[in-house]
Amino acid sequence: MQQFQYLKPKTLKEALNLIDKYRKDARILAGGTDVIVALKGNVIHCKYLIDVKGIKELKGISYSNKTGLSIGAAVILNDIIESDKIKPSHKILVDASKTLANVLIRNKATLVGNICNSSPGGDMLPASLVLEGKVCVFSIEGSREIELKDFFIGVKKNILKENEIVTKVIYPPIQGKGIFIKKSRIKGHDLSQISVAGYLKSDGGLKFSLGAVAPTPVLIDDFENYKNKQLADYSEIVADKVISKINPISDVRATREYRLAIARYFTCQIAKKLGEVK
Repeated sequence: MQQFQYLKPKTLKEALNLIDKYRKDARILAGGTDVIVALKGNVIHCKYLIDVKGIKELKGISYSNKTGLSIGAAVILNDIIESDKIKPSHKILVDASKTLANVLIRNKATLVGNICNSSPGGDMLPASLVLEGKVCVFSIEGSREIELKDFFIGVKKNILKENEIVTKVIYPPIQGKGIFIKKSRIKGHDLSQISVAGYLKSDGGLKFSLGAVAPTPVLIDDFENYKNKQLADYSEIVADKVISKINPISDVRATREYRLAIARYFTCQIAKKLGEVK
């Protein structure tokens, strides 16, 4: 394990000052399930590890009919699974959380950490994208909100600046139904070979998002409206559009051809199930 200085700020203001001071020499520790592994493997390097788990402003799950669902940066996935603040229209987040690794990992891993790691196969990203999520970002210079569809720019890359930190994720109070399916080589702690999330809004709007099929998670939201149509009857048309938007590679987990085939199959299955929703 490489050498670094461990820092544990007590407030968001203190954390922002440390992040601004050390910038590229610092890494944020929330759950640690990605960053600690990367540090041990010398995949990333840092001189300062800033632990934000104990910061009050980064904790908590809340829901408002006006602003929607808010999940703090220090909230672990098991808290999402067990929360009574998650409405049925956002249950796809719970479903996605349950597929990530195992209960021990989920007791450490955070939603925001999964988003900020920005892996193309991040388990929480497709569900977050179809739910129209956005991140709240702070620095000593102020704050801004970034829609997740604009957040990811490459393999494990995003548009955060060196002195910025994500404090929470907000999902608007949309109404509808979402379904998430993940395929991995083994059950338990394994990276996704491919994942697919679909969401049918009550107004007929349809979105699909896929992981591990491109350098960034892919969001497809330019479907026709299905409010007065039987979506199940259009599953192959929906799948054709999804396939046209992705560009998977072959790697140690799956071939390109396998990913394309599973993407089509999962998309059709999700479209048919969403079409059954009354």
